[in-house]
Amino acid sequence: MAAYETTSAAQSSGASGSPIWVRVLLGIVLILAGMLIIGDVVLATIVSTTFIGFTAIIGGAFEISHAFWTKGWGGFAVQILLGVLTVAFGVMLLSHPMAGALILTYVLGVIFIASGIVRALVSFKHWNDGGVIMLLSGIFGVLAGLVILTGLPSSGLRVLGLFLGIDLVSQGLAWFTYAWLPAARTAGPGVPVAAKHG
Repeated sequence: MAAYETTSAAQSSGASGSPIWVRVLLGIVLILAGMLIIGDVVLATIVSTTFIGFTAIIGGAFEISHAFWTKGWGGFAVQILLGVLTVAFGVMLLSHPMAGALILTYVLGVIFIASGIVRALVSFKHWNDGGVIMLLSGIFGVLAGLVILTGLPSSGLRVLGLFLGIDLVSQGLAWFTYAWLPAARTAGPGVPVAAKHG
């Protein structure tokens, strides 16, 4: 009983999670990284495109090697084709990062518009359960996609880096919030000691 209470107390004090200073430090690092990226979004876009290119090549190579473990010619042919296309896409991004950034930006704009339309349509089915917020989110998504697409090609070297920077800053702020929330410092997976005496 005493051992269980000690374990629960350690969990409640946040021993089971990362210390507060780690969360704060992570928040600071993410915010600073995001601000640096926003300061030079063109460089960040090219770096992001290069990273995506390497990732595509590795993923495509794995897809091709995995195809030889797949039984049946149908699955084998499809996996080989997907792997070759993925590798080719990665090579294209690495050899032409500027053009690759434009393609990725175009795809991002189309995704924004498509997801915005879907959210707007779904909002009417859930109108009584926060549908207005979902509709506004959909409208903003469509507008963001249109802004991205109408700004091409000049926006192609800025959008990806800008989005990456904003994402890092928002993640840093989220870690800050998580570090200083009382619930995050005191909550633990165990049941509170006082509740077990009842």
